[in-house]
Amino acid sequence: MSEETQRFLDRLAEFRAGRLETRGQEPTWIAARRQAGAARFEAMGFPTRRDEAWKYTDVRAIARGDFALAEDAEFSQAGAAALTLPIDAHRLTFVDGVFAPALSRLDDLPAGVSLVPLSAALEENHEAVGGPLGRLTGVEFSPFSALNTAFMEEGAVLRLAPGTVVEKPIILQFLSRNGAQPVMSHPRILVQAGGRSQATLVEHHVGEEEAANFTNLVEEIILERNAILTHYKLQEAPLADLHVASIHVEQARDSRYTSFNLNLGGALVRTDLISELNGENATCDFYGLFYGQGRQHVDSHTLANHNAPHTFSNENYKGILDDRAHGVFNGKVVVKRDSQKIEGFQSNANLLLSDRAEIDAKPELEIYADDVKCSHGTTTGQLDEEAIYALRSRGIDRQTARGLLTLAFAGEVLEEVNLDAIAERVELAVAGKLPERFNLAGLVEAAVAMGDE
Repeated sequence: MSEETQRFLDRLAEFRAGRLETRGQEPTWIAARRQAGAARFEAMGFPTRRDEAWKYTDVRAIARGDFALAEDAEFSQAGAAALTLPIDAHRLTFVDGVFAPALSRLDDLPAGVSLVPLSAALEENHEAVGGPLGRLTGVEFSPFSALNTAFMEEGAVLRLAPGTVVEKPIILQFLSRNGAQPVMSHPRILVQAGGRSQATLVEHHVGEEEAANFTNLVEEIILERNAILTHYKLQEAPLADLHVASIHVEQARDSRYTSFNLNLGGALVRTDLISELNGENATCDFYGLFYGQGRQHVDSHTLANHNAPHTFSNENYKGILDDRAHGVFNGKVVVKRDSQKIEGFQSNANLLLSDRAEIDAKPELEIYADDVKCSHGTTTGQLDEEAIYALRSRGIDRQTARGLLTLAFAGEVLEEVNLDAIAERVELAVAGKLPERFNLAGLVEAAVAMGDE
């Protein structure tokens, strides 16, 4: 066993001892799952670049870290307000993985909606939690999912009763603090959307500028027949934070899942997004945008499993990389045997703003049926200097011209975003402060047209 693996196991032993002392014996099923997670993590250790799924991502910054566990959720109201998305929403807030009731807003949840911290659900030993928890993302999925299960303590449980339509977005906010010692958190999110229910879920990761913590997230989403969920994951963590996440979705007949995976922050970011299309007419739409600068590393792995006929997937991921940033995109569509009449489309385009930026892109199709419509492709390029010149000839400085064209590149994804507060955060990160938006589209279109002449 490596020294790095042992360090995390020692921290786990401290966590268990502390929990036993403060809360007493926990239910047998929870203890058994923790033990299974710990055993699997001990057997696997941290992944290395010799592992195919991690060949472009070096996780030594995580493995060598000495991370504590946060003991409180103290965060000033003013500091939290400055980081919070200005959206009228139901909100559950966590500080370094610890539930912060003072920063949450749960007083006006509509009928048919249950939103509680995972700790509360585990305390009450809900059978409704014990059944689905870990069913989609088990300890075998990766060393990080095993580690998450071993430390499983906090997170969120969202349940929508059949037929429930939630008008306001539901926000899960994760705040990262700049403390004396880096901390780690292992949030677990469980979403159960009943038949014909509809909701918008916003997952927001953000924090204090100098924070350098580690978040290891596992998210399981279960959509029953005709359920519709729009899921925004806005990751704008501090530039020294480390972030690993797996999102696993199970879709029944006629359900629709729309993902916006927007990565702006973090030193090392890895996201696995998987949808199991298990019933006819189930549809998933994956929209992704990752922006890297400095020495950021952003790794996006997606998988659409067409397990039933007449299922549909559509994916559009954009990467923008500056300085010495490194991006990874691995998108895969799998069509199982006898899954006829499916459609699976995938597109990845990348923009390199620096000669030292790097992208590794690998789109994949794996098809075991013959009556399908599938396509995939990837492109990588740089800004058009002629288009930049065209904008500058109209009195626009070079920096603003680059920002406009970069924003135009991201526009195909951003135009699908229906929450202005999120779109504005992304636009500011990608393009900086630009002039008012009233005529930007026409200006960029004219410049690109001139560049093509």
